[in-house]
Amino acid sequence: MGSRRTPSVAVIGTRGYPSYYGGFETAVRRLAPYLVDHGWDVTVYGRPDTTDPADPERDGRVHTRVTKGIDSRTLSTLSYGLTSTMDAARRRPDVALIMNVANGFWLPLLKLRGIPTVVNVDGLEWEREKWSALGKAVFRAGARVTARLSTERIVDARTIGAAWQTRFGVNGTFIPYGADVPPPLPIEPGLTHRGYALAVARFVPENTVGPFFDAAERLAADHDVIVVGSSGYGGELDERARALSQRLPRFHWLGHVHDDHRLHSLWQHAGAYFHGHSVGGTNPALVQAMACGAPIVARDTPHSREVLGADAGEFTGPQPAAIESALRSLLSDPARQEQLSEAATLRAREAYSWESVNASYEALLRAQLPDAATLTTTTESQSDRER
Repeated sequence: MGSRRTPSVAVIGTRGYPSYYGGFETAVRRLAPYLVDHGWDVTVYGRPDTTDPADPERDGRVHTRVTKGIDSRTLSTLSYGLTSTMDAARRRPDVALIMNVANGFWLPLLKLRGIPTVVNVDGLEWEREKWSALGKAVFRAGARVTARLSTERIVDARTIGAAWQTRFGVNGTFIPYGADVPPPLPIEPGLTHRGYALAVARFVPENTVGPFFDAAERLAADHDVIVVGSSGYGGELDERARALSQRLPRFHWLGHVHDDHRLHSLWQHAGAYFHGHSVGGTNPALVQAMACGAPIVARDTPHSREVLGADAGEFTGPQPAAIESALRSLLSDPARQEQLSEAATLRAREAYSWESVNASYEALLRAQLPDAATLTTTTESQSDRER
């Protein structure tokens, strides 16, 4: 009788492990050790100089591989996706977990090697204003290849699944992002509990950053306004945030906040958290804000309504006057703040726990294995076999 072997998975399409860049990276940071705990040999592909080898969150049981690519706004995802996929195809894991439909172009390389593929399609990237017409066309084409060649797809919101069914004739398995409910955290020095407005977002037009700045310019006359985020590449919105922070004493631009404890504290003590994302599905920042008990005012979209449900947030239009009015109203209503805070935390616990998210990923990956009965945990690892 042959020896049993550990099932192996390659994770392709993030900046690496452990990384804190965005939602995909946060999901992989939580998922990779979970898969190891449940009998998987895990390799996460990444980019040079995007992770810290001494990071205390790094689990040494998770293998990492760095490949080459082109560091630019338009070519980084495609180029690193190609080199990672080529390396994975050569190594032949039992299944590949791929993040981002732009990497759908490289699915034929894995299909030719008989490797099942599970693709997290993220949101509807071709609807994002930050992309040029060419960029949008690339994402649409990648999505079409993904719909045709992927073994299975993950959608992080039911609204995204419905959109894929309409556009491409396929759906996917619903698995959202998860969140942790943190313990009570100390408040940022100089701020007061429930006394400030907060926004956490990448500086791109579809996140309603410009209209929020218009609202914040007036709101900062009598309330502290905290902004976390940047474009990552500089530009007009970064310059405006810098100018506002220099001109308005109560407007505070913190840039990217790497420290989760600090970010969770900002959400936990906020008086009103503005979530302006207009495209995408389940947004990781919105889910974590809920888990932290932030009183939420969200731009009114089907995706935000799905995540917040009936009771865990309020909704507003994208106009600066509407945003300002909604934030002022919440900042002046302590009872409503606590009501929303409690409802948000409860919904995060019930619908968006990392335990349930990771378990769903593990079950879906295991279902792709050619013979789950023989691919069980043993002392032999994928890395051992490839040496």
